Amino acid sequence: MGLRTDARRAVKLARSILRNRRAQRDLQARLAMQAPLEPHRFKIGVYFADGKVNLYQLRQWYKPLAELAETYPVVILSRASGAALALLDESPLPVAYVRRVADLERVIHEQDLHIVFYVNQNAKNFQMMRYGRRWHVFINHGESDKMYMTTNQFKAYDYALIAGDAARARLDKVLWDYDFDKRAIPIGRPQADHYLDGRELPYPADGREVVLYAPTWEGDRAAAAYGSIASHGVDLVNALLASGRHRVIYRPHPRSGVVGDAYAAANRAIIAALEAANVADPAAHHIFDDGPDLGWQLAAADVAIVDISAMVYDRLAAGKPLLITKPVAREAQIDTGGYLQACEWLEAGPDASPAADRGAAMLARVDEVAHDAEALSRLQYWVTRYFGDTTPGVTTARFHAAVDHLMAEWERFAALHAGDPDLDDHDTEGERAEQAGEPEEDLAG
Repeated sequence: MGLRTDARRAVKLARSILRNRRAQRDLQARLAMQAPLEPHRFKIGVYFADGKVNLYQLRQWYKPLAELAETYPVVILSRASGAALALLDESPLPVAYVRRVADLERVIHEQDLHIVFYVNQNAKNFQMMRYGRRWHVFINHGESDKMYMTTNQFKAYDYALIAGDAARARLDKVLWDYDFDKRAIPIGRPQADHYLDGRELPYPADGREVVLYAPTWEGDRAAAAYGSIASHGVDLVNALLASGRHRVIYRPHPRSGVVGDAYAAANRAIIAALEAANVADPAAHHIFDDGPDLGWQLAAADVAIVDISAMVYDRLAAGKPLLITKPVAREAQIDTGGYLQACEWLEAGPDASPAADRGAAMLARVDEVAHDAEALSRLQYWVTRYFGDTTPGVTTARFHAAVDHLMAEWERFAALHAGDPDLDDHDTEGERAEQAGEPEEDLAG
């Protein structure tokens, strides 16, 4: 057993090395065709040390940052070759590949970065945070009530841009001696202002009620078994398809089925049901959505059904009817300290009940929440609690105002320290580690 495990690990490592080398070759070829960054142009850097598997954390900021760049030019600093390759293909912002600390320092010295944004808590963030005379700002990659949102690592940054009152209350419980009034700046959810962006929807406006079903994956442990595809999904989608009144947008988590065969089979069954329904009724325009672009689905759907995940809060920012599937696993941990204490749950029904009956009950619940004025009123309380004023344009204005404030503070401190001597902030320790052959993490991942 041990030998087989070691062999699998060796094969996985060899494949990873080959991918890394291929990614490096491809990236160097791409970079050779790129014009160098204009010196002293960029005022804001977005530091991203992860591989492409976590690019979803950065993608959701593309549109808000692209709009911000019209005022303050923004550059993405990518440390991993796989991510850098993807970013060169898809990012609306310029990208600097800074694999080594020496590369990072070159960009820092060539540009006038006043602010550096961080979307996650990668350990390599500290290789960037060692450089002073600029603001290091945590902007996160979503709003939720998960433990990740209350980490003491918030204190490592000069400032944090948070969503709203719920985030501050959550942090206030765990961050001792933290100046919230100065360092935690509420901005709402600027991504929500770009959910639609005037785009044409992939279906006609024909009176059908559009239902977004966006479940998460099955999870790798019982406490995180929030996925609903196997417990709710098949019966729910079949009932929606059979109604003739609904259009389904099915957007499963890309990892759905990686752990459980039954979960994978249920996922395939839903996709097949959507295809069959579209063949039977071409005007239905049901959608299986596995694309990288997330936003229009959240704004366009009349009602959304999601699992316990970041999708809860992404949809909440849209301020439209929302149901959350109730996990069937008793071990699944549910934090009812925030919105989940008052959300609209969707239960799967007893396993012993016929599938058609379970589907009919869930369909009735969907119709109830979609047209319940009291439920929508309760939802609006939590929308405001988490994101503040979600009137289109307001949260973008708050985001820009926060950046204006930080830029003004930078100018103030720069004037105070104008007479200070230059400091040598060259990272000799990081350079020695690179010369010793410290490997780049997750190059092609």
